[in-house]
Amino acid sequence: MASPVLHLTGPVRVDADDVRGQAWVVDGRVTFERPSAALASGREARVLDGWAVPGLVDAHCHIGLDAHGAVDEATTEQQALTDRDAGTLLARDAGSPADTRWLDDRDDLPRVVRAGRHVARPRRYIRNYAAEVEPADLVAEVRRQARRGDGWVKLVGDWIDRDLGDLAPLWPGDVVAAAIDAAHEEGARVTAHCFSEDALPDLLAAGIDGIEHGTGFGPDTVTAAADQQVAVVPTLVNIATFPRLAERGEEKFPRWAAHMRALHARRLQNVRDLHDAGVPLYVGTDAGGSLPHGLVAHEVAELVGAGLPPVVAVGAGAWDARRWLGRDGLGEGAPADLLVLGADPVLEPATLHAPVAVVLRGRVVRG
Repeated sequence: MASPVLHLTGPVRVDADDVRGQAWVVDGRVTFERPSAALASGREARVLDGWAVPGLVDAHCHIGLDAHGAVDEATTEQQALTDRDAGTLLARDAGSPADTRWLDDRDDLPRVVRAGRHVARPRRYIRNYAAEVEPADLVAEVRRQARRGDGWVKLVGDWIDRDLGDLAPLWPGDVVAAAIDAAHEEGARVTAHCFSEDALPDLLAAGIDGIEHGTGFGPDTVTAAADQQVAVVPTLVNIATFPRLAERGEEKFPRWAAHMRALHARRLQNVRDLHDAGVPLYVGTDAGGSLPHGLVAHEVAELVGAGLPPVVAVGAGAWDARRWLGRDGLGEGAPADLLVLGADPVLEPATLHAPVAVVLRGRVVRG
């Protein structure tokens, strides 16, 4: 049997500047023209009343991962469902040891853009997460992960150096430059986990495409990121955990603990500085490590609280993020991955916390 026709009575917010009166979903795709033939054939039309917006994007998410490493398929499924029901219909999996390709065969689960496995040095990242290599083997490993992912590679740019007792870069500048060049030759973009100040200059000079967290930006690196249009995913819901992490590690690593508190203290100003300079910012939660899934609306709220205009914060988790990842929004003929909300999220971002309906691949999966 043909799927029901959905009538989105509107308004329909395609993006920041494009708001339509209404739309329909026919055979899983969006149309702004009344589908007379489908309706005349007797196909049922279900009305969805409210503001329709593109499905949200969690651009730093780890489906298939928990604090200890890869999880089983049942847990992976529950993580994906939790994200979906919170409105995340597209996730960029920013590094995972799990093979989650089977998710692609499930029409009821979010679409996933994968970055392969984290690439780190031995004993310089979370146990069971990364492909661990020494600098001499970084280029070859990056090529492997580029072929494993969906157009992205994830480097660990910095982590605690136990001898130093503080955050420090993992890779020499010439090595990371060669690795990023290799990823680009493979057709992949590169992003990097980066908390501190010291790793950023080499990563930016090497032509990196993205920075995750990015709490260590200063005037020079903000300017470089803006000039190069390097995408930053601030993961403020993750940065909120820094004081707790510092407390746990203070006795053994007091220098690191003080550094983490300092990075936390200027996190909101850091995001404002990046935005004011014109650096593209996107929504990401870092769900799947120590944080639960389903936090995408909370991250939008954090960006608004940091001082971003709501239209920018919502776009960073919706239409702008989809364009950045090369995925459709709500254009004519686009796959119908969308939310129906009780109000315009540009005016009331809090409405993202409680979607009236979630539509995935043209089917109402919630509401």
